[in-house]
Amino acid sequence: MPFYIYLWIFAFGLVIGSFLNVLIYRVPRKIEIGLSRSFCPSCKKAIKFYDNIPLLSYLILRGKCRQCRQPISFRYPLVELINGLIYLFYFWLYGVSGQFLIYSFVTSVLLVIFFVDIDFQIIPDVLTIPGIIVGLGTSFLPGGIGIISSAVGLLVGGGALYLVATLGDWLFKKESMGGGDIKMAAMLGAFLGWQKVIIVFMGGAVIGLVIAAIMMIFSKKLRSTRMIPFGPFLAVAAVIAIIYGDQIISYYWHHFLAV
Repeated sequence: MPFYIYLWIFAFGLVIGSFLNVLIYRVPRKIEIGLSRSFCPSCKKAIKFYDNIPLLSYLILRGKCRQCRQPISFRYPLVELINGLIYLFYFWLYGVSGQFLIYSFVTSVLLVIFFVDIDFQIIPDVLTIPGIIVGLGTSFLPGGIGIISSAVGLLVGGGALYLVATLGDWLFKKESMGGGDIKMAAMLGAFLGWQKVIIVFMGGAVIGLVIAAIMMIFSKKLRSTRMIPFGPFLAVAAVIAIIYGDQIISYYWHHFLAV
């Protein structure tokens, strides 16, 4: 594949990443999408198009708003860069294919969920419910998992986490897991199928335990926090399942289930 194609894919990922920043900021604050230009969170003034070029504008402006000179969060170029690298990596793995489109889409959604859940401890329905529909729809595409696998994955993903949440509510006598996590799991099941969504559960639990233990050791504030968002851990585990899920399933099958 010519090198310039990879550059275009990376640039496309950066542009989508810029839009993801809009979603991360506006969705949890219930600000309409697409009805107004991007604006500085500090001074609220509209950002000129030449100050809204992914990565480059942040570097040129040295991380500050041109109008008020207040610092711009490093998260903005970080989200753009992560999304660009993800698209580039998937394109390297899958080339021009349905898998590239499907996995790029779901990973971008996961990137939004990751940061929204960290900031607000919510996973908005506006992300997960359309995601479930798209997951079922893309199962028909070349490279998709098929509608039966998608539907079963949806039921296993949402159903399993619903049972875990119900058990947790009974044990702790309070809400142990939000409905957003359940819908997120259903969405991931629709995209990945039941086998990979189980990998997501297991991986998310392990990652969550390790990260939470480390953070609680070093953070007094976190030790007093009642709930730690589970969505970011599921998101990281889902990316791992996308990239390594087939190898993990094959390894488990040959070493533990083969007779």
